[in-house]
Amino acid sequence: MFGKRSASNIPVPTAPSPPTPDGQANGPPAPQPPKPPKESPVPIAPPGPALGGTPVAPSPQPPNRRNRVSKEKVEQFNALKMRLHRKLIDQLDLTRMVGDEETLRDQVREVVSQLADQENTLLNLNERQRLISEVLDETFGLGPLEVLLGDPSINDILVNGPKQVYVERRGKLELTEVEFRDNGHLMHVIDKIVTSVGRRCDETSPMVDARLRDGSRVNAIIQPLAIDGATLSIRRFGNDPITWDDYVALKSCPEEIRDFLHACVESRFNILVVGGTGSGKTTLLNNLSSFIPDDERIVTIEDAAELQLRQPHIVRLETRPPNIEGKGRIAIRELLINALRMRPDRIVVGECRGAETLDMLQAMNTGHDGSLTTLHANSTRDTVTRVETMVMMAGFELPVRAIRQQFSSAVHLLVNCQRITGGARKIVNVTEVSGMEGDTITMQDIFQFEQLGLSHQGRAIGQFVSTGIRPTFLNRLAAAGCPIDPAMFSQRVLMTDEPD
Repeated sequence: MFGKRSASNIPVPTAPSPPTPDGQANGPPAPQPPKPPKESPVPIAPPGPALGGTPVAPSPQPPNRRNRVSKEKVEQFNALKMRLHRKLIDQLDLTRMVGDEETLRDQVREVVSQLADQENTLLNLNERQRLISEVLDETFGLGPLEVLLGDPSINDILVNGPKQVYVERRGKLELTEVEFRDNGHLMHVIDKIVTSVGRRCDETSPMVDARLRDGSRVNAIIQPLAIDGATLSIRRFGNDPITWDDYVALKSCPEEIRDFLHACVESRFNILVVGGTGSGKTTLLNNLSSFIPDDERIVTIEDAAELQLRQPHIVRLETRPPNIEGKGRIAIRELLINALRMRPDRIVVGECRGAETLDMLQAMNTGHDGSLTTLHANSTRDTVTRVETMVMMAGFELPVRAIRQQFSSAVHLLVNCQRITGGARKIVNVTEVSGMEGDTITMQDIFQFEQLGLSHQGRAIGQFVSTGIRPTFLNRLAAAGCPIDPAMFSQRVLMTDEPD
């Protein structure tokens, strides 16, 4: 029907020639060699439906561009927060405001809200609420740490420089999204913590121990000792401390061990709580102290006061660091020597780690029965070696036999707590110090935890057992009015800890 045309006869459209300076077009353009196609700055999307391909989503924003925009927004938000905080400080005198902290927060919240309205910045509702909340945290609390301190599931907060904050939940470390603006911001928070307890952290004193209002223990170390920026470690105890009921419910120890320790504390036995870092020594010491009768006078001695005893008659002593001239330091040893003149019924030392170890043993040997303390050791068997080392490192040139004699006559019971595989903390050994044979201290395990394996989640599976060995001091328990049924010590399984 239609005649065929050759390819040479098919008209090819050409682009119009560029105009000449006088506005007239030139003749046909001279043939140009084909130019290679320019590379696209972004990947070309595959063909869509119109070209016979499958539908595809639009090309996402390049990661570097997205990260840059996100970083700019964070910087703008932080700059706005700093401006509001400075304006708030200029306008308010918190020392003249009256009321409890909650009332003051409400008053300051209104002021911050008005200041935010004056800023020529577009914020959505969530950003505005977050801005006001963070300004209040900077004013009344510890800035970015407030959101972590409000989480009861967190046991430890570990700040490794301004941009890296880890927490421990249920024995596992997790990296959080919490950050500080810079090292100066982190230093400001550290200063707020340490100055509240009369301490300082600067170049002349770059390491410090302190505490928070809820009793949580704080350690800070700054530059130049901390190379990547100030480092802050917070061991939390919370407003709802762990009790003996929690120990049993969480399978940290069976009821038999709890009842046995109750009888030993009430009968004025000297007890050492041993274990590694983060194994729960201080928590266990706090709970052992709860068994002390209310009619006794207790003197507690700590580097940073964190024990939370509930008896009515308590004297709390805390060490003091040296001043800016390096003088005025009061160590645990000096406080322990002074405590002996204060007519104590019980002496509770937060931790022995140096020269005070010998003083503590001597106090236990000179009529101050019922004393309690903790020290770092991997097991009850290693405790004797640790005590010998600490006494010798303190400069006391005593024969090893003399140290062991002091130890065996002073200490009645060793309680070993550990953080086992999976993060759970348990009382893994209760050991009696029964005396000496030659130059060797004799001990016998009364209760222990036997780990049998791991669950699919990597959690330890095991059981608490009674070893079948009766303590040699059962008559002393009975004489003190705390008799124990000997059947408790028959060899058997007391509690099994398996995953639910």
